[in-house]
Amino acid sequence: MQAKKRYFILLSAGSCLALLFYFGGLQFRASRSHSRREEQSGRNGLHQPSPDHFWPRFPDALRPFFPWDQLENEDSSVHISPRQKRDANSSIYKGKKCRMESCFDFTLCKKNGFKVYVYPQQKGEKIAESYQNILAAIEGSRFYTSDPSQACLFVLSLDTLDRDQLSPQYVHNLRSKVQSLHLWNNGRNHLIFNLYSGTWPDYTEDVGFDIGQAMLAKASISTENFRPNFDVSIPLFSKDHPRTGGERGFLKFNTIPPLRKYMLVFKGKRYLTGIGSDTRNALYHVHNGEDVLLLTTCKHGKDWQKHKDARCDRDNTEYEKYDYREMLHNATFCLVPRGRRLGSFRFLEALQAACVPVMLSNGWELPFSEVINWNQAAVIGDERLLLQIPSTIRSIHQDKILALRQQTQFLWEAYFSSVEKIVLTTLEIIQDRIFKHISRNSLIWNKHPGGLFVLPQYSSYLGDFPYYYANLGLKPPSKFTAVIHAVTPLVSQSQPVLKLLVAAAKSQYCAQIIVLWNCDKPLPAKHRWPATAVPVIVIEGESKVMSSRFLPYDNIITDAVLSLDEDTVLSTTEVDFAFTVWQSFPERIVGYPARSHFWDNSKERWGYTSKWTNDYSMVLTGAAIYHKYYHYLYSHYLPASLKNMVDQLANCEDILMNFLVSAVTKLPPIKVTQKKQYKETMMGQTSRASRWADPDHFAQRQSCMNTFASWFGYMPLIHSQMRLDPVLFKDQVSILRKKYRDIERL
Repeated sequence: MQAKKRYFILLSAGSCLALLFYFGGLQFRASRSHSRREEQSGRNGLHQPSPDHFWPRFPDALRPFFPWDQLENEDSSVHISPRQKRDANSSIYKGKKCRMESCFDFTLCKKNGFKVYVYPQQKGEKIAESYQNILAAIEGSRFYTSDPSQACLFVLSLDTLDRDQLSPQYVHNLRSKVQSLHLWNNGRNHLIFNLYSGTWPDYTEDVGFDIGQAMLAKASISTENFRPNFDVSIPLFSKDHPRTGGERGFLKFNTIPPLRKYMLVFKGKRYLTGIGSDTRNALYHVHNGEDVLLLTTCKHGKDWQKHKDARCDRDNTEYEKYDYREMLHNATFCLVPRGRRLGSFRFLEALQAACVPVMLSNGWELPFSEVINWNQAAVIGDERLLLQIPSTIRSIHQDKILALRQQTQFLWEAYFSSVEKIVLTTLEIIQDRIFKHISRNSLIWNKHPGGLFVLPQYSSYLGDFPYYYANLGLKPPSKFTAVIHAVTPLVSQSQPVLKLLVAAAKSQYCAQIIVLWNCDKPLPAKHRWPATAVPVIVIEGESKVMSSRFLPYDNIITDAVLSLDEDTVLSTTEVDFAFTVWQSFPERIVGYPARSHFWDNSKERWGYTSKWTNDYSMVLTGAAIYHKYYHYLYSHYLPASLKNMVDQLANCEDILMNFLVSAVTKLPPIKVTQKKQYKETMMGQTSRASRWADPDHFAQRQSCMNTFASWFGYMPLIHSQMRLDPVLFKDQVSILRKKYRDIERL
């Protein structure tokens, strides 16, 4: 039996060898005869093939690699008409495969940082107001540079916002104008802003010229044409959208219950023909005339009556019955259906009104989708399931509705309330792509105060910012650094600055003291400073200007900063109490001397008052505690123009810091109890006391208020009447039972 198996195996092996030699011989002879024919052809002057030509041809060979700017399937181009080919070559689709890694030069950014250059405006070129606002926002930002050799990103001065050929704002011959720019470089490292593209009847997303390798910041962009990690989807905004600041959202308080008069509303055009007509034509199926008001009108366009249908008269009559703003402010949900294009003005209107947007625009890449989680602020619907929308939103719990409404307010105020915020958000997103190692995470973008106020260059750790202690389960810092701003020479051991230094050093929470010497006289000798239990570091200011007190000094080792003027009078008990209060409000300014602002109707400007009342909106930094991150924001977020103004006047730096912190937190500062005898002029004729008595000094502060409000675009200061006193401060109990007993004594 075993012998039979061996014979069978040998026979099989022999047969295989015979077949191998047979077919191999045929292959070899065929190759030789083929080579002889090729050799003969060579003698006759024909093309000589390369050596690898003799390798066998596999039926499923790999297709050759096509560059990013070519069509994906070469064979399919056979079925494309010449007109379609021209359109494809001149449209945004030509660079459809562009990503940051393939179409962006990172070396420019790594060399000089993230700087943006705006081309100078060409003579005779008209620019719409909306595009002027965009360019002004860039030129007023910290990213702007007037030197193209320092730039990392380039923005055209040619108006690209409206690329609808039927629009009066349409810029003709844009293709040749762009190609003639000497820095164009096929669009590499360029950013193009666009609100409207395409025209009647199909409204494609073609911007009408070859953008090359440029990025698009585009409204109404579809997910099909959106290039992830390259383009930026922006909201559609009107020409009346404010350039800076913008109104706050309409949800002033946590209104409970969150349900309003209407459950779902919409008021807008109904398109009788063409693209975008299907969705709005079907809204009448959901409208019930009670708590679901979906109103459309046919009255738009020159020839609407030609296309008028049987429902137009009834729809138009119903449309006129309701006021749009009244509906908007009294609705829980607002429908945002697509129009001719995917985006709609209703989107921003709903956000501002704290009306939860119900998105009904299939395929729309939502604004800033790369960083914003829209599931926290909107309901994403499906046009094909329109009839299910009422039952869907009615099933949402009231707690969820309140959370959605609150998030609409945060997003509106953080990223959408002005053209400036839309532009800065776009630039910050691009910057995060370039410097991925310090890019902001989803928590920062989707939680107060938002990505525009949390600068990743400061730190990549959330615990270094005062806004995330609760989220991370961290306790506020247990120590502070006192920073004393000294501007007068040290001539006596009884000067207020020395008493203040000793009082601060005795605090159980004091880690160190920094004396910022901004005096023109030389530094005092070491032995002139009193001996303390904590280190005392004296820093001589290089420029000796007012803004230098808010520089982010590396010597400040704690997160908490106690900012002091040299003539401030505080006891150790007062310092301790103020710090314990700050630990409960680490994102705010907490301190003693308070001031207020008011609107002067007679002069139509903001006023400044130092009257002691229960109402205040500022806590001066002559005796205040705050997080040291505000030093970094003051130095790197605010424009040089405001800081230069402060330095030239030698005034208003404390007001500017209050503006900044209130703009970030959307909250007022915290005033704490101060001694009954405390007055800022109690130290006699010091330099600072004489300044407070100077009417010019007060007038300067009035002027500063209005300049600062103009730059922010609104008045960020918020009035408050809250004052925190020590426990049992005024109770009729033994002084020994009181924790801060020294405050009552003085």
